[in-house]
Formats: sequence, C-alpha cells, structure tokens
Amino acid sequence: MAPGGTDVAKRRPEPQVGEIVDLTHDGRGVTALGGKRVFVHDALAGEVVNYQVVKRRRNYDEAVVLDVASRAAERVEPRCPVFGVCGGCTLQHLEHEAQLAHKQRVLIENLRRIGELSEIPLSKPIRGPVWQYRRRARLGVKQVFGKGRVLVGFRERSKPYIADMQACAVLEPALERLPHELATLIDTMDAKARLPQVEVTAADRTTALVFRILDPLTGADRDRLVAFQQAHGYDVWLQTGGPDTLAPLAAIDERLDSPQPLDYRLDAFDLTLAFQPNDFIQINRQINDRLVAEAIDALQIAPTHRVLDLFCGIGNFTLPIATRAAHVVGVEGAAALTDRARDNARDNSLDNVEFVTADLETVDGTEAWLQTPFDRVLLDPARAGAGAMMPLLGKIQPGRIVYVSCHPGTLARDLGALVANFGYRLTDIRIADMFPHTAHVETLAVLERTR
Repeated sequence: MAPGGTDVAKRRPEPQVGEIVDLTHDGRGVTALGGKRVFVHDALAGEVVNYQVVKRRRNYDEAVVLDVASRAAERVEPRCPVFGVCGGCTLQHLEHEAQLAHKQRVLIENLRRIGELSEIPLSKPIRGPVWQYRRRARLGVKQVFGKGRVLVGFRERSKPYIADMQACAVLEPALERLPHELATLIDTMDAKARLPQVEVTAADRTTALVFRILDPLTGADRDRLVAFQQAHGYDVWLQTGGPDTLAPLAAIDERLDSPQPLDYRLDAFDLTLAFQPNDFIQINRQINDRLVAEAIDALQIAPTHRVLDLFCGIGNFTLPIATRAAHVVGVEGAAALTDRARDNARDNSLDNVEFVTADLETVDGTEAWLQTPFDRVLLDPARAGAGAMMPLLGKIQPGRIVYVSCHPGTLARDLGALVANFGYRLTDIRIADMFPHTAHVETLAVLERTR
C-alpha cells in the first residue's frame, strides 16, 4: 500500500460508472464520485467506464477499469500481453500520436502553472522508433514459490512484485526475449534467491549484463554463467556490493575473453563515446542522436565561442560541442564520469575541452573554471532540475542557453526563473519522444538573453 492511502481490497465498494473528463500527468483517467476526484488506471479522456475503487486517499481515490462502456477514438489494443500489470509502460492503450499530444499538454500546463510563462513557442516533437527502442533496463529478479519458478522483468504497477513476462516489446530487438532467457538461466542457479536484479545495457558492439549477486559465486553458478555468455554472446558482469565491486566475469574465468568495450557512435559528429555498465547513458539511442544534433544546432555555436556544459556525464553533449566551439568546459558531480569524459575527449583527439568535477548544488561563482566568460550554456540535469544554477547563469549571462530536461515540473520552475529574474526569453521548446508508451517527458528548451 502506498503511503497515505487506504487499501480497500478486503472491503471493496460497489463498482461505479463514470465519465472520464481528463488525464493526469501520468496517464490516469480523471472522473469524480460524490464530489471527490477518482483517478482511474487505463481509462482515457472522453470514455465512459465501469470502474472499481482500489485505494482511498484524503483528496482523491484510485481505481481500475472493469470495462469500457464507451471507447475513446484514440484507444488502441495494447501490444504487450502484461500491459496493465507491468509497471514499465502506462500508455500502450493510447494511440501514439495522442500520447505525444498528451505529453505536450502536460508540458504546457507545467510551464504556465509553475513557470508562469505566457508565451510558449512549441515546436514539433523529436521523433524516433515507437517500439523496440530501449537499450538499457534494470530487470528485477524474484524466486516465486507459488509459481514454482523464477520471474525476471519490470516490477508490477504500484506493487513490489515482478511482472510475469516472457518478452518486452520496448526493448531493442536483440533484447526482446531477454526476460525469458534470464529467467531460464537464473532458475537453475544456486544464487537465485540472492540475485535481486540484472542491469542490461546494449552498446554498439556488445551487450553487458550486470548480475547483482549478494553471495559469493559458487563454482557451479560460474560455470552456468560462462555457458550462458558463450551461448548468447552477451558480456556478463558481476556486482557483489557497491559500484566499486563491478567486474567482468572474464576477470575470474580464463575460459572467457575480456569483454568488448562498451561504446556508442554519434555519427553526425564522427565521435565514439566509451562508458562502463553502471554509467548513465540515454536509453533510446535514436532519440539521443537526434537530441544531440538538435541541441547543438540550437546553441548556434560560432568557432570563437566558449561553451559551458553543466551535468555533462561522459560527454554526450560536450564532445559534439567541442567539434564546433573554440573551447568547452564540461562539469559533472561524479568523478568517475568526468574521468570517462576526459578519456573520451582524448580518444576522439579533442584538445579544446576540459572536464571539472564539482558539486553543482554548491557552486557559488568563485571557482577557477568560472572566471572566463562563456558565450553559450547547455544543461542536462537529472529530475531534480538545475535550480541552484539559475543565479549562476544570471551572472554568466550567456547569449543562448539550451536546457535538456527529463521532468517538466522542474524544467518549468527553472525556465520561469530565467525569464522572470535573469533577462531571458524562451524562443523554442519541444518534446523528444525518448520514452514511448510511458508518461515520462523529455524536453529541449532554448532561451536567448534579452538584456
């Protein structure tokens, strides 16, 4: 049961009929019962549904659809047989164009309500594949005695259980059957009760599988993992503790060759970026390619420009910027990522880029790397946004800012501050279809200094 809610499973109220008047930001249908809002999973705006309340909260109730009495024109048949149970997707029942329109409405509502922005120059979405787009995933593992087998997959919606899935239609084609392959393997292992997850990353040349194993690996399990790697062509890695315990299986078994490097190409810039299995990279390779290209175009970089890339990671934007600018500084809080970024710059023969490890929540403007002016700034923060950076940007006063966001609420907050307090104008904003069939919204925003 979620905090603040009352589970009504043992005393279910009578089913209700309701007209769905809207969708929440996460794709639940909105209706009302006795003056109280009800959020109905898998219901769409314009529908009349029979629903069952499953959880009561102070300000609203949660419900599930029993059947749809009047269907919305945008309703489609979900492709995945475990949709509605698996928590990986929430919008497969909504036609894809309508998904994009919904995400644009969520973005605009946040910009107006939180950012208090009246002028919103919305451009067409950055598009990519609708299915089989995901190159990264964290798959849960659970030995389920009631089913007599191991389950591998995403967690169920709003529950701690693992969805019983054989395949996943949003994983890249080579990974689509991976839940079944892993479940079959782990079901034979001694460690199956002490193996909570497998992280999957498909690079350009190989796929890394990181097995999180809580107990020392037995000899029999090592043999099973070696045979699995040899049969499927994946590179198996083990993590027995914190991130510093990550190591390839080949390091402890001479039957295996060293794993192939993990990397991906940005062909438009003739760059190759290397990374480790536990580094952050965008899950959708095609959208990442287009997002990087459009962000670089939006910066309007001249050969004389100095550019600052905040939250730079392994250099996903920094290195492409370096192919256009006189100099670029990438700043990131994790030393392991800035080390990787420096290696990537060296391996791509870029000598006009430097990387700094710094806590971007505490930067005050006195740091040495901030003492030279910057003409352009790019930000790509995590969900918490870049609120602490707004006064700093007001001091730096770059002519143009490009903000890449994965959370419309914190994006709206930060854009509102830049426009209201620091002399910027929002000139372009568009969503990127990074996560089809989910409620996640990726956004590219462009601002110009007006004073």
